[in-house]
Amino acid sequence: MHALLYSGVPQPEPSVLLLIPAYNEEERIEPVLREFAEYFKRNYAGQFMIVVVLNGCVDNTWGVVERVTNDYPSVTALEFPAPIGKGGALIEGFKLADRADLIGYVDADGATSPKAFHDLIRHRKEADSIIGSRWLPDSILHQSQTKKRQFASRVFHRIVRFFFPSLKVTDTQCGCKLMRREAAERIHPALRIADMAFDINLLYALRRNGFTVLEIPTEWTDKIGSKVRLGRTSLVMFLSVVRLRIIYSPFAAYLRFLRPLEAWVYKKLRAPVPLPRPESALLHGEPDRYRQQQHAKSAEG
Repeated sequence: MHALLYSGVPQPEPSVLLLIPAYNEEERIEPVLREFAEYFKRNYAGQFMIVVVLNGCVDNTWGVVERVTNDYPSVTALEFPAPIGKGGALIEGFKLADRADLIGYVDADGATSPKAFHDLIRHRKEADSIIGSRWLPDSILHQSQTKKRQFASRVFHRIVRFFFPSLKVTDTQCGCKLMRREAAERIHPALRIADMAFDINLLYALRRNGFTVLEIPTEWTDKIGSKVRLGRTSLVMFLSVVRLRIIYSPFAAYLRFLRPLEAWVYKKLRAPVPLPRPESALLHGEPDRYRQQQHAKSAEG
């Protein structure tokens, strides 16, 4: 008797967890959440979940997310009263990686369309991590960045290549990334950068741990109303890249005396730091208790 190699039964689609970090996004996030939830409800056979990670919101972003959750149970939320930054929000969100086969993230402004994120999922068998790029030849940009932002982006790219020459990625900062659960869980302890340079930390941790990264062209719409302030944000990102280089250098142990100075600089620049690892992360099913816990911790701090 020969073993049956193929039963003819189609394999189920992998479950997907999409993280969306949000900071004061009540004006923009609702149509984004509804578009993603509806698209994947209609076009994806596997389980698809969205977790919005609110950090330091002082507007009604939480209420907007709750309104969407009433119509789409696949949308849930975590809330952190203190501003922990995009990277900090994703570091917290990645603690939920064991809930899905694939975990990814997009920005809250809708710059990445559901179809563009779905393209990452379609390439999932080709690498451990699939990332979108705005700078590959076949990428589609519906609204180009300003000349100033383009210049800052390319300068930052050169800085990253200087400090991390092995990181051969054309667009490290594109907010459209996906990876397998195993990769997300393995690299999570190495994720330390809570600001906009989080992506560098993520990509370098993937490379360092032997995971493959595939960069594909993406469809991108640059949105008006960006919260990025080029001056301060660029300086914080530069310092974070230097900090990351030091962390991974053989001289890290000898440079510990710089930590008080580093902490002082980040405080002056109002740059966020990752939160301590909590015992567990609760989802929207227990929002009141979770919010009370976090508010209590914030008050104690």
